[in-house]
Amino acid sequence: FVIVRGTDDGERIPLTIADYDREKGTVCIVIQAVGASTRKMVALEEGGALADFAGPLGQPSEFIHEDPEALRARRFLFIAGGVGAAPVYPQVKWLHEHGVQVDVIVGARSREMLIITEELRKVAGNLYISTDDGSEGFHGNVTALMKELIDNRGKRYDEVVTIGPMIMMKFVSLATREYGIRTIASLNTLMIDGTGMCGGCRLTLNHDGRRVTKFACIDGPEFNAYEIDFDEAISRGNAYKAFERKAHEEFCNLLAQGGKQ
Repeated sequence: FVIVRGTDDGERIPLTIADYDREKGTVCIVIQAVGASTRKMVALEEGGALADFAGPLGQPSEFIHEDPEALRARRFLFIAGGVGAAPVYPQVKWLHEHGVQVDVIVGARSREMLIITEELRKVAGNLYISTDDGSEGFHGNVTALMKELIDNRGKRYDEVVTIGPMIMMKFVSLATREYGIRTIASLNTLMIDGTGMCGGCRLTLNHDGRRVTKFACIDGPEFNAYEIDFDEAISRGNAYKAFERKAHEEFCNLLAQGGKQ
């Protein structure tokens, strides 16, 4: 992942590299406009610049350390929620390039919130879409769709990789545990400074009967989902909600008054 800042006084935002072009020397990142900082970033026009763009940071997926032949023998399912489709795409693309065909579930609140589905369709063995309102694909959440594939459509998986909102990943891991499927979750949503110095992405893992402290930014972002204390992680992720709301309100007031972004 990379850390970006839109302005010199802006917050640090961790974003997964969604794609890249070595020949052009470019990378692709996906930004969802939610708060003040991200809204300023997406307002940039062609030729504009971010204040900082640092990376790559974190640890790569464990796939790159494995024998492609062994990977081709396993059955993978990727489950993405919302903008989680962005970090899912490069992993599925890499596996496709190494002859590994995987299934992908992409979920969103509605059809309008779906992203990168056409790109994923080109590299996934099967792409399944779910929407909370039923506007496209399966009517329901990603966990319900996963159970539908396994219980009613004869699908079998050896490993699940889930990336998306923390609460979604928690319920995906609870469901996969029922089937005994190894599950990996990505905790990039916890990150703040990306170097482990701030402690904002500290998390607790239940590893071999011990409580172990790790940092999502330097030890992750991917971890064994069954070891993650999701309730603690969700609580930590909500720590700055009040500050985010205040910054967003101030930004909206500035726009209403005709101020510069």
